[in-house]
Amino acid sequence: MNRIIIISLTAIMFMACSRSTDMENNNFKSEKVSQSASFIVNANIEKAFPMFDAFEERKWAEGWEPILIYPENEIIEEGTTFKINAHGHGHGHSSESEFLWIVTKYKPNLHLVQYLVSTENRFWTITVECESLENNTKTNATVTYSYIGLNEEGNELNRNSLEKMYKENLNDWAEAINDYLAKNL
Repeated sequence: MNRIIIISLTAIMFMACSRSTDMENNNFKSEKVSQSASFIVNANIEKAFPMFDAFEERKWAEGWEPILIYPENEIIEEGTTFKINAHGHGHGHSSESEFLWIVTKYKPNLHLVQYLVSTENRFWTITVECESLENNTKTNATVTYSYIGLNEEGNELNRNSLEKMYKENLNDWAEAINDYLAKNL
């Protein structure tokens, strides 16, 4: 499985670098921008953590439609690969048509999942860590986005995406997840 991840990551980076003229310019400086936010999910960790599974996210994120690439079934494991249409998903920009996603860490016993997302201009990780609260009646979810630009456009897109993503400090995520769980528990 680690071999699949390494091959996939290498291919992503090669494709991204080969498309970028800024990387050939010695003046280009890649930027990394990151931000985290935590929120409470009104469910025990066994019900809350799966809400951050790319395929379960359809239940609470309007318009979220991942297209599975690997494996054959919609399961989350290290190496699971899918893509989404970039338009309308908070990160998108008119120059980006799709995002390639790979699960780089999946530790269900630790309630941790990390995705690597890439385009021709940039890549980023999304790390979700959950911890049980109040005798396992609620869950604290911490979500961290870390963006790295592959060219000047990527740097600018990353700054804008991070600002847009955390505009509500992920309270929009908390509301959507909690609404779904309240109606379906």
